[in-house]
Amino acid sequence: MPQAPRDPPIVQPPIRLAVCVSGEGTTLQNLIDQIKARRLSADIVQVVASRPRIGAIARAEAAGIPLALANRNARSRTEFSTSVFEPIRHGSADLVILGGFLSLLNIPSEYKGRVLNIHPALIPAFCGQGYYGSKVHRAVLDSGVKVSGCTVHFADDAYDTGPIIVQRAVPVLDDDTVETLAARIFQEECKALPEAIALYAEGRLRVDGRRVRIISPA
Repeated sequence: MPQAPRDPPIVQPPIRLAVCVSGEGTTLQNLIDQIKARRLSADIVQVVASRPRIGAIARAEAAGIPLALANRNARSRTEFSTSVFEPIRHGSADLVILGGFLSLLNIPSEYKGRVLNIHPALIPAFCGQGYYGSKVHRAVLDSGVKVSGCTVHFADDAYDTGPIIVQRAVPVLDDDTVETLAARIFQEECKALPEAIALYAEGRLRVDGRRVRIISPA
């Protein structure tokens, strides 16, 4: 039986975001900059890092954002996920952003449909376990495809399988390197993620099975 459409959430602006990070934090910095420039009506109320001594931590600290470190010694994915979502829950985040977060999570029931992931390829191509960062772009170049891009989707309990919200495409040029392709795609990520967050905050996303329908503004 097809899944019944879920009603869009009601979020009072500005939307309260939690951002989960594992690396340099360029996605986090983009959101900080978008909010500062008033192009995105949001507050980042919590950052959760999957490991210590990463660039994203310095970015969070410089912006004065509450920071938590996930339990790297957790004995199970459930225990690790609990350590991620406890500070998020404490911060009363409306929406969770996986901004280059490399650890698979069990999403608790109250955050189902409230976690977004951004992936640097056009899902369902070049995604899943092992496809992250430069590995994605290397696979794209090695395949010979002519188009790549980025995808923002609802996260679930598997790698890169949740319903797609926004995709943006870029050409793959003959002289591209991993670095040049990554830079071109990141420019689109900087637009796609704020767009998806704004659509969510405005209550304009409805999940209908595998599809996310974007509802026209009232």
